[in-house]
Amino acid sequence: MNLNLRVLTPNRVVWDSEVQEIILSTNSGQMGVLPNHIGMVTALDIGVMKIRLNVQWSTMALMGGFAKIDNDEITLLVNNAERGMDIDLQEAQENFRLAIADRARAEGKREAIEADVALKRARTRLEAADAILFINQ
Repeated sequence: MNLNLRVLTPNRVVWDSEVQEIILSTNSGQMGVLPNHIGMVTALDIGVMKIRLNVQWSTMALMGGFAKIDNDEITLLVNNAERGMDIDLQEAQENFRLAIADRARAEGKREAIEADVALKRARTRLEAADAILFINQ
């Protein structure tokens, strides 16, 4: 039995195919979804989604949004998404390093919040790119 997964951003369809299992980062923690999952809608956090297709796992960096699960149909409406295999690891490492430096220089509450979000996005991209190396070895 399979799940139909669609990942949609405002500009494009990132994923539209069957999968066996996914693991999502929600605002209340990680959540696994298998066939016959209860129907629900949940908010998605900035984080890495893991996707199992047959015996292979892949990753996707999600930048927040919403998930609707209903009758083995999963639709993710996200602000942005990138497949882990499409992320340049060296670029992700450099962006993460820059985000850490920006966070250290942030002054005031607003700058700190913006720097924290940028750091979380950079960390998510790095984790998605890096995880693909370990998952498929």
